[in-house]
Amino acid sequence: MSGAPLTRHLIGVDENGLGARLGPLLVTAVYVATTEAGEARVRRRPRGQLAADLDDSKRLLKHGSVALGEAWARAVVERLTPDAPAPTHPDELVTRLALESMDALRAPCPRGVEDQCWGTRGERFQAPPELLARVRGHLTRLEAQGVKLRGARSSIVCTAQLNEAQTRGINRTVRDLHAMEALVLALREGAPADVHAVCGKVGGIGEYGRYFGPLSQGLHSTLVEGRARSAYHFPGLGEVHFVRDADAADHLVMLASMLGKYLRELLMARVARYYGGATGEGPIPGCSGYNDPTTDRFVVATAALRRERHVPDGCFERARGTTRKSP
Repeated sequence: MSGAPLTRHLIGVDENGLGARLGPLLVTAVYVATTEAGEARVRRRPRGQLAADLDDSKRLLKHGSVALGEAWARAVVERLTPDAPAPTHPDELVTRLALESMDALRAPCPRGVEDQCWGTRGERFQAPPELLARVRGHLTRLEAQGVKLRGARSSIVCTAQLNEAQTRGINRTVRDLHAMEALVLALREGAPADVHAVCGKVGGIGEYGRYFGPLSQGLHSTLVEGRARSAYHFPGLGEVHFVRDADAADHLVMLASMLGKYLRELLMARVARYYGGATGEGPIPGCSGYNDPTTDRFVVATAALRRERHVPDGCFERARGTTRKSP
């Protein structure tokens, strides 16, 4: 570890699944304490081998191929809980990274439908040992360079919650913003001083103060508002910046993107397993949940089974349309 003091407290936040048709919205935050040099390091693009393993998740992870994201999730959880046994099952990553309790996450589920999102049968780790070791090494080197991991949390917003929010005039973009705010507040509780948070810019929002949820209770001043960046100062909290393309330039936002992508893929795979092979006509291929032909076919192929299992449409597919609070 660098001998310089860890005087900076930085948070990076990003979303996964905002534009999806099926599956949850994941909003993930990573908190580090850094030296002055460490801060400069994480606010620029990675270099060397780290650059091959840490980037915007859209560049490194694909549907059905997220072993690198799993390796990051496992290494992060191990680093944050050194006295606990290392995770041995993917569901441990969900429970140890989720901002919400498992009881809260299951609360919206209708009776008998919980396994659509929370069934773990058949899950196992995929990352090979050498990949996990390499990612662990990245975290060790970052700590030696003055970047110490202090926290990571992911807010899981299910389809039913997104649809319920929309009935109250809160569209998915604003719900994404509210999750980002909640994560910054939660991680600030573990920091000994004010934080500097960088969030991926949310949709078309320019004036964030009009849409704040959890942060609306506190006073704030506007530092800048523009197309590329909007930033605000909150006394007792610190600064919160919303930056366009932050996941292409900031270590922490990249890592948040990688963790969230892995968790979303894990949860979408549960949806596919819940319906797969149960029609009597062979397995139903899984899908990414985004707006693509494979997802279209999945929606059609599962329709009869969803009726048979009494799965509410609002638990399966996001409602479409605009709302009065759309930015």
